Amino acid sequence: MTTALITGATAGIGAAFARRLAGEGHNLVLVARDTERLRVQATELHDRHGIEAEVLTADLSEDKGIAAVEARLGDRHQSVDLLVNNAGFGNKGRYLEVSMADELTMLKVHCEAVLRLTSAAAAGMKERGRGGVINVASVAAFVPRGTYGASKAWVVQFTQGAAKDLSGSGVRLMALCPGFVRTEFHKRAGMGTDSIPGWMWLDADKLVTSALADLARGRTVSVPDARYKALMGLVKVAPRGLLGGVTSRTGRKYGPQ
Repeated sequence: MTTALITGATAGIGAAFARRLAGEGHNLVLVARDTERLRVQATELHDRHGIEAEVLTADLSEDKGIAAVEARLGDRHQSVDLLVNNAGFGNKGRYLEVSMADELTMLKVHCEAVLRLTSAAAAGMKERGRGGVINVASVAAFVPRGTYGASKAWVVQFTQGAAKDLSGSGVRLMALCPGFVRTEFHKRAGMGTDSIPGWMWLDADKLVTSALADLARGRTVSVPDARYKALMGLVKVAPRGLLGGVTSRTGRKYGPQ
């Protein structure tokens, strides 16, 4: 039986991955900061699907948290076959309105943790000749959108480059780039969502189904849903100056993901 490790596992996209993978019979390593929520989730998934669900409490904004997950990924006796780097957050406010400490914390979680955990997982996967990594980015990666968009653009570029370097090894890497998803993301960042058009919202469970299908197809970037694929097509041909103004205003109004 294979094992998947999911960061940011207790809510939103991470919880949707946990439900789907448990339903398919995968054992899980659930990573988040809230131990009690992790334990409740692990018990529910075990009781419902009969899988083993391990709890690993870790704050990926801290070195010791990243190191704890690195150690678990590097355990050769309990190998991880699929890593889902999902942990992330948004900061409310424009550039220079957000504290430098919060900006650096975002880069720690979105970039450093993704680099270190992907590397820890991929090393063992390469030795075994199989495995997969899904790094959750955002459609914000493709537009000028401050530190959040820049960090997610890094995730996309890093994942594509690593996937190319590991081509033929049996290890698949993919950047998942969703749009607005109904999760706790905006609430935690203090961002209002009342003005977001209904058609822009994605369902987390459907998103996960699409993501896993794209990983199986060998894609290195996944933009779930035809609506966002169309929007990203428009982004490619729109003037960068126009995009900068529109996405800055939209980001302040709606939030980063």
